[in-house]
Amino acid sequence: MFSYERTACYHETDQMGIIHHSNYVKWMEEARIAFLESVGMPYRAMEENGLVSPVVGIEVAYKKPVRFSERVRIDVRLAAYTGVRLTFAYTVVNEATNEICTTALSHHCFLQGERIVSLKKSFPQTHAHLLGLIEEA
Repeated sequence: MFSYERTACYHETDQMGIIHHSNYVKWMEEARIAFLESVGMPYRAMEENGLVSPVVGIEVAYKKPVRFSERVRIDVRLAAYTGVRLTFAYTVVNEATNEICTTALSHHCFLQGERIVSLKKSFPQTHAHLLGLIEEA
């Protein structure tokens, strides 16, 4: 598991003074990109090799609100990987109270150009690397 920390910004709040629900998805993307960087798979390098991994589905459960200036930790891990699809799991935790605020899953595929690609066939080293990460989870 990888942890990413951030402070909730004022511009991310809604009229009720809590973080707008759409911002959690942005936070998860920040955490996912940092996770990939930490395991030696910078997203920029994947793109330079013609590989992208778009979101094909997302599930979010909002449990407790996060407010302006609160510090959160986003725990992220690779929950599933098939060679063609992968799923990341996220837990957003309020650092002051240690309460879980949000849990989520993001589902991705791999594309080269506009074509779905199997990493096992087209990028065997990346495939092996991801398999190692799922076994460690």
